Amino acid sequence: MSAAEADHSLLTAGAVAPDALPPLFAPFLDVPGVVLAVSGGPDSTALMLLAARWRAGLANGPALFVATVDHGLRPEARQEAAAVGRLAADLGLPHAVLSWDGSATRTGLQEAARHARYERLAAHARAVGAGAVATAHTCDDQAETVLFRLMRGSGLSGLAGIPAGRALEQGVTLLRPLLSLRKAELVATCRAAGIGFVEDPSNRDPRFARARLRALMPQLEAEGLDAPRLTRLAARLARADAALEAAVDAALATVAIEPSRTGRGVRIDRAGFLALPQEIALRLLGRAVERTGGAPLELGKLEALLDWLVALAPGEGGARTLAGALVRAVPRAVVIAPAPARRGHLAVD
Repeated sequence: MSAAEADHSLLTAGAVAPDALPPLFAPFLDVPGVVLAVSGGPDSTALMLLAARWRAGLANGPALFVATVDHGLRPEARQEAAAVGRLAADLGLPHAVLSWDGSATRTGLQEAARHARYERLAAHARAVGAGAVATAHTCDDQAETVLFRLMRGSGLSGLAGIPAGRALEQGVTLLRPLLSLRKAELVATCRAAGIGFVEDPSNRDPRFARARLRALMPQLEAEGLDAPRLTRLAARLARADAALEAAVDAALATVAIEPSRTGRGVRIDRAGFLALPQEIALRLLGRAVERTGGAPLELGKLEALLDWLVALAPGEGGARTLAGALVRAVPRAVVIAPAPARRGHLAVD
């Protein structure tokens, strides 16, 4: 091996191989176009580079677009977006900068920025006729998500982690083609291509819980709890979660559920409901509360509501509210309706 070949081999070590691209980007074939969310960091820069390579090898395929969301939080963001635009142009891809002013946000900054980012990306996808938005979430992101949700006491659905794809809004799908890859592979891919990238300082800011978890990962990996194992756990929990949701669908066919007499909620056969396995009953109740109340639903509070219903003596009644829904136990049914705007007399449905 020549010195030049040895240097090239060292440079490309750990980079994503060309034969890995078809299975990674196969979901792109189901939509007319994909907006690649690219911030200029190593993960999203590698996403743009790899997607462009994959598309170049196809005679026909989806159109690719690049979009960068400028949250208005760092003065460098505009220059970073411009750098993404130059690289996109070199790859023959159109680029747009989508702005959001997050400077007035005082609490929940990362969550607000995340919501605004997806909202603007979905709107851009509709504007350019693309059916999907793709982000560069990795195996490492999946591991952090599982740990973060475990720390917050999430249930099975939350611990299933980040899905590879989900509906975003109004006909736009969110795709995450790089969930099987480590961040180090994406960094190596950028370096092998001679492409620079930026590092967002918020990723290391200890004010944010995710940054603190990220700092703990090397210690956990040393004990054997590495990102691939946490990702495998998420996949197994996602499989179990899907099976439980299918069981809830089947339960809906066996437990009598009908519109309430007011037409503003549902009545569930009480005996049939309480005979269900507790996890299935919990999920069925959660579906009914979410659909009726429309407010965010906390798992712990839903569990407390089910415990209350189970503890009632046969024929005993009562009422509680949760997430914008009023849940009442009457002799033969559990009635779920929108909660009243203010206190008043509650007639039995």
